[in-house]
Amino acid sequence: MSQSLTALPSWHALEQHRQSMHAQHLRELFAADPERGRRFTAEGAGLYLDYSKNLITDETITLLIRLAEECGLAKRRAAMFAGEIINRSEGRAAFHCALRAPAGAVMHTGGENVVPQVQEVLARMGAFVDKVHDGRWSGATGQRLRHVVNIGIGGSYLGPEMAWRALRNFRHADMDVRFIANIDGAQFLDVTVDLDPAETLFIISSKTFTTLETMTNAHAARAWVVAKLGEAAVARHFVAVSTNTEAVRAFGMDPEHIFGFWDWVGGRYSMDSAIGLSTMLAVGPRHFAELLAGFRAMDEHFQTAPLARNLPVLLGLLSVWYNNFFGAQTQAILPYAHDLARLPAYLQQLQMESNGKGVDETGQPVAVDTGPIIWGEPGTDGQHSFYQLIHQGTRLIPCDLIGFCQPLSPLQNQHDLLMANLFAQAEALAFGKGATDLRAEGAAEAQIPFRVCPGNRPSNLLLADALSPATLGAIIALYEHSVFTQGVIWGIDSFDQWGVELGKILAQRVVADIQDGGKSLRHDSSTNTLLQRYLQRREGS
Repeated sequence: MSQSLTALPSWHALEQHRQSMHAQHLRELFAADPERGRRFTAEGAGLYLDYSKNLITDETITLLIRLAEECGLAKRRAAMFAGEIINRSEGRAAFHCALRAPAGAVMHTGGENVVPQVQEVLARMGAFVDKVHDGRWSGATGQRLRHVVNIGIGGSYLGPEMAWRALRNFRHADMDVRFIANIDGAQFLDVTVDLDPAETLFIISSKTFTTLETMTNAHAARAWVVAKLGEAAVARHFVAVSTNTEAVRAFGMDPEHIFGFWDWVGGRYSMDSAIGLSTMLAVGPRHFAELLAGFRAMDEHFQTAPLARNLPVLLGLLSVWYNNFFGAQTQAILPYAHDLARLPAYLQQLQMESNGKGVDETGQPVAVDTGPIIWGEPGTDGQHSFYQLIHQGTRLIPCDLIGFCQPLSPLQNQHDLLMANLFAQAEALAFGKGATDLRAEGAAEAQIPFRVCPGNRPSNLLLADALSPATLGAIIALYEHSVFTQGVIWGIDSFDQWGVELGKILAQRVVADIQDGGKSLRHDSSTNTLLQRYLQRREGS
């Protein structure tokens, strides 16, 4: 699709329409339409989206919807939910929607209804979690397992850690969950420094049980437990989320505590699979079921809502609008909720690993830019950091602002202040403040050029009643399907990640060079020189 994308009638129409929007300002658009703030909204799965502060008109949305139709979005969406092979470079389905299907649903891929398998894994997870929570499953010394350490990386880590923070108010009182991802031993020491092996359960999350970072940390954890509790303790203190039963068994784990998933689940789409075991241990099976229900509610909205009222479609198309017609290279995710501190990092992987592609599904170079750079921090922290650049810098940075009507703490006054900042920032980004306003306020003339905020900075504002498990599930599914929508427009495979592999392969070669003391370096002159310097100085000499 990408080679012919720019030849589509809707694409040409959008290019012409973009020229007509050149002189438009959000101040004028709002002044001309008193109902704009009500009309450019949509709701679904408990989320309310105000997209009125975007550089759009009714014609923009009509043309973007036409683009989605010409790119076959509805057909591609149906193929994904039907379990067809849409991850073409790997010959797989992208069937993560089956992970949150209700019991009794029928969802086929590869000629098999996979829902019973999913439900069986969820039931086993729930039974194990209940045993840990009530003490029936204890450590090797009989002590309660009060600490859980999830060892994984990428999709085996970012989603669970984000959920642990986000669902703080729903955590089981006796459960402390921590995460190790970085191969840097400093993180392992930092996470385990105050833990007692006798009270600690490790979850090793690796589909293949071969991921370098994960398995290095797993063996460090094993040695840490064995040093105090002995070899026999491994089976009581380790469980695995993996498909490599033989390797897990060789590690010393009980085969009954291997929780599997499937090749139609991509890592960054897996937090609602067995990868979410740490989340279920943190919040319990009931709240985990509510999380899945939130995912499912957004799945249903994405499948059934008209494109012009469809939250994931609107977010995805607006991202295309700025990425391809305004040249915006980045997008900021700004949750006004301390508990969503790791959401931007999670969405970085979801979006940039999915749509950071330079070829289309046929292997041909893409004709347009893909995959904006995703970044962000919680408000109000970011206001005292990078908002200066968003308000007065030279780059256009579309923003997604996220807030909740109900507070996450008993400090209602502080929540009111937080939400006041959220609404004010969206207003300031859109409308700014000009020289005339500053003069009317008595600003010093010499300061006016420095104080002018031009506005016309686009933003979406996503609002929900409260940050609950169901709400979190809906937010994640919203962005999953927004990413899918963008990928369909660009004609790329949003579900492979071959670009991650090269560095892993080269790292193995470099490790071998380090282990043999650099006796036969065969890299470029820079890498060889750096390795020699490292080998000479790593002992502090």
